[in-house]
Amino acid sequence: MSILEALLYGAVQGLTEYLPVSSSAHLALLPKFLGTRDPGLSFDVFLHLGTLAATLIYFRREWVALFSSIRSADGRQGGWNVVFATLPALAVGGIFRHQIEDSLRGAHLIAGTLIVGGILLYLVDRAARGARGLAEVAPRDAWGVGFFQCLALVPGMSRSGSTILGGRAMGLSREAAARFSFFISAPITAAAAANELRHWDELVASVSQVSALGSQAQALLVLAAGAVSAFAFGWLAISGLIRLVSRIGFGVFAVYRVALGVAVLYWL
Repeated sequence: MSILEALLYGAVQGLTEYLPVSSSAHLALLPKFLGTRDPGLSFDVFLHLGTLAATLIYFRREWVALFSSIRSADGRQGGWNVVFATLPALAVGGIFRHQIEDSLRGAHLIAGTLIVGGILLYLVDRAARGARGLAEVAPRDAWGVGFFQCLALVPGMSRSGSTILGGRAMGLSREAAARFSFFISAPITAAAAANELRHWDELVASVSQVSALGSQAQALLVLAAGAVSAFAFGWLAISGLIRLVSRIGFGVFAVYRVALGVAVLYWL
């Protein structure tokens, strides 16, 4: 993998992480279209550090308010909801991590989940009648969104797509569902990255094997380039999605998912 390819991977990760189109699907399909070796889930998780940084910095004031609410008596309406929405996916992901990494990256499966997820997103978004704001999220809503987030452990379902789907099903407005999705992406991404970084030597070695020069120094440059690119494009995706969903909803993303899934099946 060259630095240019790492920048491309980072751009794809940044643009698709917050859109309900599945960043994991795009990252798994990208090497198949490029005809290159798949860098693996560990590299994907490192790219998520870039988008994690974008989330933390873009919403820095909101994060301060959320942490303050955890310490306050009324914390159930703030930071605790982020905790509740994170626990189900952490538990399921921790149990099935190796199965997800080894068995759930096939192109046929990804194409199918893209299509199914797109149809569900369209139907639920159109049928949802609730329009509650972010301040009205209750613990039961957070738990509900958290269980929907477990769907995102299967590549192609999309973490943001699953949590937005859950938010709309719980009666949140489109913008509130998107914002809550952004918030709960941070702890689950941080946990996954921390787990991978515990095996730092293995991560660098795996990236070295697919880098252009095969050296550790090249691997570190590849990781850094991918993370910086993911941060920059992730920032753009956050600001764009918030403005877009309040105007047109999620239908355009549902159509894109189905079209991409059909195209992948045709290509296969």
